[in-house]
Amino acid sequence: MEQVKKIHNRVAARLLDHVRNRTTDQAEGLMRVSSASYTDPELWQREMEVIFKRLPILAALSAEISQPGHYKTLDLLDTPILLTRLRDGSVRAMLNVCGHRGMKLAEGKGKCDKFACPYHAWLYGNDGNLLRIAGEDSYGEVEKASFKLKQLPVYERGGMIFVVLTAGLEVDFEGFLGGMIEDIEALGFADWHYCGNREIHGANWKVAYDGYLEGYHFAAAHPETIHARTFSNLAAYDNYGPHQLIGFAQKAMEEKLGQVPPDELHLHENNGYDFIRTLFPNVSIFVAPEITQIAQLIPGPGVGENRTVLHFIQRQAPQSEEERQANEQMMDWLRGVVDSEDYQLGLKVQEGLESGAFEYITFGRNEPGNQLFHRTLDHYLSEDAAQRLVAELGSKDAAKAGAHSEGDRLVVAKG
Repeated sequence: MEQVKKIHNRVAARLLDHVRNRTTDQAEGLMRVSSASYTDPELWQREMEVIFKRLPILAALSAEISQPGHYKTLDLLDTPILLTRLRDGSVRAMLNVCGHRGMKLAEGKGKCDKFACPYHAWLYGNDGNLLRIAGEDSYGEVEKASFKLKQLPVYERGGMIFVVLTAGLEVDFEGFLGGMIEDIEALGFADWHYCGNREIHGANWKVAYDGYLEGYHFAAAHPETIHARTFSNLAAYDNYGPHQLIGFAQKAMEEKLGQVPPDELHLHENNGYDFIRTLFPNVSIFVAPEITQIAQLIPGPGVGENRTVLHFIQRQAPQSEEERQANEQMMDWLRGVVDSEDYQLGLKVQEGLESGAFEYITFGRNEPGNQLFHRTLDHYLSEDAAQRLVAELGSKDAAKAGAHSEGDRLVVAKG
């Protein structure tokens, strides 16, 4: 926790300095990325196999299945998943597929400790064990254990539940999330209230994710919303390997925090500055005073598409119907902003990229978060790294072979 405070103080202090000097964090130079990176279906498939199916991917927030017996179903990259909370409080992640004829076992979310297959009524416990075969005397003798639901590696920490979409592939979760999960854990999400979610659809997942990594577009794309309170093209960055902490200064930052001692700046998130926390490869977290938004980007079904689930949580449940309605309105408003002012622009970006007008796009020195993101992608997709992931990721030291263990820090300067 002390390390988290130091990082927050450092980023906030740099933001304050940028406000005074009208500067921003900068990378060492420009970076070009091939336009085909956003349009090539073969590359997209490689990203799915090497990154999304072999790293811990957010599947749910703990608050969604907070009590024993709670369950949630979802599809990630055409993988049907069933998440359950067991009596001992632990979480199971399983393929949501009946061992008999491949029927999806459950739908939606709710509370129950047994699941009856809707096709032939085979009965499973919420731990995945087959409990009963309907008409077993006529079906024939089988070993029930062989029909147990296929288990997926699952990790829960900081109020978030992650799965690995490759069965049997245990990873070094702590090594991968590193200090970022400690940062998130300090927020106390595990005890927060789940308000609901909204969905939006957009362009290639990297087109969408690029937008979460910079504030360079605030003035042009968000003139009456974000830019009304937050500077455009003024940000400070830190990173825990591939995961990023991005600070954006509010226009009142100097007035509010100009006299605050440097070692107390970490106490003032949302009161002078805001943080975006990103989890590689596809999560962005914005903690706001009114409500917290956690964006979960799900690639596909094709290279030029993504489905984003915006999860919303608060420190406590609404205490009245009026508060609940206010939450609904806030969730609708935030969805509208992200959809109309980000994702609709992203779809036009996708059209431009697919036109072939330019062979490359260019990230400026003032977009260091995007540069780190694309360097990390390049690392994972490199032949050597991909082979190492396949061969070693199951070992406890394997994640340390990734880009996030190489001490990759953003190079920043006043510009």
